[in-house]
Amino acid sequence: MLSVWWVVKGIIHWDILPIGCIVTVDLYCQQLDRVVAKLHGKQDRIYFPHDNARPHVAKLTHKKLLKLEWITLPHPSYSPDLAPTDYHFFRSLSNYLGEKKFDDENDLRAELANPVSSKHLVSYQR
Repeated sequence: MLSVWWVVKGIIHWDILPIGCIVTVDLYCQQLDRVVAKLHGKQDRIYFPHDNARPHVAKLTHKKLLKLEWITLPHPSYSPDLAPTDYHFFRSLSNYLGEKKFDDENDLRAELANPVSSKHLVSYQR
């Protein structure tokens, strides 16, 4: 599973989660910490579209978002009109990767980190 965090200017953070990985509250909060670190000094206010998936509505997540002082914008899970990454980013990435074959996860990571790939992973900060 490819986990992507982005803003209007591009991708803030991406990571490939291991096969069978479940996004838990702890993992989600760790990802929030990585995003916060990468946004430090770059964004004054964060407007955060936030759905009601279980890890997103847990008490620990709620406390973390309050501490971060992000402005959460609630929206329904799996709403196609509010998931531009599904239609723009992932379609572009899918077209770019097309027929490419990878021996393992490390090969895929290397390709995604490749400067040529970066135009498809419009990187704000890796």
